[in-house]
Amino acid sequence: MARVLTTDAVGPRERLAYWNEAVSDAYVQLSCTAPADDVVGDIHVDSLATLALSRVTATAQRVTRTPSLIARAAEDYFLVSIQTRGTGRVTQDGRTAVLHPGDFALYDSTRPYELDFTGGFQQYVLMLPGPALRSRLRAAPELTARGVHGSRGAGHLMIEMIRTLAADAAVLEPAAAAAVAHGVEHIVVAGLSSLVGAVPEPSAAARREQVKACARARLRDPGLTVAAIAAQLHTSVSTLHRAFAGEPYTIAEWIWARRLEAVRADLCDPALRHRTISDLAFGWGFVDASHFSRAFRARYGCAPREVRPRG
Repeated sequence: MARVLTTDAVGPRERLAYWNEAVSDAYVQLSCTAPADDVVGDIHVDSLATLALSRVTATAQRVTRTPSLIARAAEDYFLVSIQTRGTGRVTQDGRTAVLHPGDFALYDSTRPYELDFTGGFQQYVLMLPGPALRSRLRAAPELTARGVHGSRGAGHLMIEMIRTLAADAAVLEPAAAAAVAHGVEHIVVAGLSSLVGAVPEPSAAARREQVKACARARLRDPGLTVAAIAAQLHTSVSTLHRAFAGEPYTIAEWIWARRLEAVRADLCDPALRHRTISDLAFGWGFVDASHFSRAFRARYGCAPREVRPRG
């Protein structure tokens, strides 16, 4: 059954706050800004087997997925925006795709991205499970924010199938819905695969940003390793280490530093005083309390308990 999120019954002063909640409910944790701090729009959301399909119609806005929002929730999806009205821009991994009606582009919820609409627009948005798409599209990290044109080939097939699917989603039997969802995934893969030959090898700087984005999204995961990041980016451990060869720190050192910063921030937060130091450390991926304490003192010159507010 479709869900509808709309600003129709919301007063002008509350619309932007409502819209922020609506887009985060329909997709992943996001932050929206808009001209004059006001936005009017609606989102129609349907679930179809392994994917979610929505149609968003709204006024001008900028939507961002920041590292802090990524850290707040472990949401691993690929999203595909199919433009049907107006113009949209998708920015991720140092690239920007400009979408006109019929065009589509991919972006990854595990790394920061930005969607920019300077005027009224309409899009269909597909949400697909990240692990499933990565298994079928090995070059996925290099294909984000690259537009596929809707005037021909897979782009043309995509827009026609999505329009039909949106009209019939409510009446499809489960078996038919699963088959259609599988077909849509095939078209997404086909459209993006056509770009593979034109994709250059990421620069060392771009690769470092990919590594850092993956690590930020999984800082709380005690199983986070360089090998795990390499597997997520579909590359080798040695490739990642080469990208950091000119840096003053290794990948593991960078991860430890970010975790220590996060624990220190929690220790300074009076609202978290009821939680033990070990609990906070384990919450940010540390697995040994003694090792954490030594690393904290080495970085900050004091014991963890010394940074907690008194009282």
